[in-house]
Amino acid sequence: MKALYAEPFAGISGNMLLGALIDAGVPFSYLEAEFAKLPLGEYTLVHRSVNKSGIQATYFDVDLPEYHEHPHDEHHHEEHPHDGEHHHEEHHHDGEHHHDEEHIHHHAHRNLQDIEAILDHSELDAEVIAKAKDVFLEIAKAEAKVHGTTVEKIHFHEVGAIDTILDVVGNILALRYLKIEKIFTAPVCTGYGFVSCAHGMMPVPAPATAELLAGMPQYRGTVDREMTTPTGAALLKVLAKPVHDTPKGFVDKVIGYGAGTWDVAIPNVLRVHIGELSALTQEDGKPAKAMLILECNIDDMNPQILPYVLEKLLAAGAADAWLQPILMKKGRPGQMFQVLCQPAQRDELTQILFRETSTLGVRCYFVQRTALERRWEMVQTEWGPVRVKVGILDGAVVNAVPEFEDCRALAEQSGQPLKVIEYAALQAVKKV
Repeated sequence: MKALYAEPFAGISGNMLLGALIDAGVPFSYLEAEFAKLPLGEYTLVHRSVNKSGIQATYFDVDLPEYHEHPHDEHHHEEHPHDGEHHHEEHHHDGEHHHDEEHIHHHAHRNLQDIEAILDHSELDAEVIAKAKDVFLEIAKAEAKVHGTTVEKIHFHEVGAIDTILDVVGNILALRYLKIEKIFTAPVCTGYGFVSCAHGMMPVPAPATAELLAGMPQYRGTVDREMTTPTGAALLKVLAKPVHDTPKGFVDKVIGYGAGTWDVAIPNVLRVHIGELSALTQEDGKPAKAMLILECNIDDMNPQILPYVLEKLLAAGAADAWLQPILMKKGRPGQMFQVLCQPAQRDELTQILFRETSTLGVRCYFVQRTALERRWEMVQTEWGPVRVKVGILDGAVVNAVPEFEDCRALAEQSGQPLKVIEYAALQAVKKV
């Protein structure tokens, strides 16, 4: 599985991530061609190689011909009401700009419906449109919560501008071009301090950014600046799985650096690692339990022997064993033995298959197994005790199976139907 691991040790913005993906191999010409499918006004795309504290990185930006004079810090300027509720998102601009510089920037007051209409009227692939909508929806939900209003009433300020739309769409396109199937992110550096906006001074991370990062590992870092923007946070929220360290089983092959704006004590870059994630790794990046499947085909045995062999395999410690009906060559009906086991059990269980069946060969391959925590509980019914195997998820019982032999013994002793005994055992589990 092709995967990406992001290290936002200097924060993250939309253009930092896109710069890193360009640096990792996404052709600029590909982005230009795809962006042309969007019904947007005039703009000029900029990408260049810059050096940030000794690290060479790719800087991406969007130059707009329609300007509106506005004091603009280089990261995220906190949202402010304007004819309704607005979100004011700063785009990383020229790397030589500073926080207190006046910057000319295009303003577009769009709501969520406006942005969705732009996307819907584009010629982009439907999957790209859907993911872009998800990102803007998350921003709108965060803004609505911060302002105590509804998603419908939120009007995006700079997040609705052309540059941010291109940032969001561009990142989704770039990830698709690289065929990234899974994205992980290390803890996010937010920066600290305060940022000036129309309301006055706002804390870092800005309220909307804080909402978007809720539930993600994060830290302040050492830079008294706003290091993570709402767009960057929203992209992580929608696309990435937070992890505390490099995912187990991940081997990187390409590293890309995307440049931010600030010239600070640390390299203001976003580093992304692109590589392969082992199939023996769970979706949360934790190692999955490596198990083996042993299998063989049988078409020339007394079928009465087959259940006996299954019992032998299970008694020898197989995690599970089963039979599947198959159709073999020349139309002969047969059965496929499949055995789930630990790698250390391979030889012992293979020997059982050779000794107890007519097979001439046993196939073997690794599988990924994610299992519930499980335990046995003894419950009391009106007719006696029954063992119940329970499956635990996040501390709660989600599965329960009464032991068949216990229920059968009580049914035979009491004269009660077996199903009555099983039902009574399940009801007893709920009371434990």
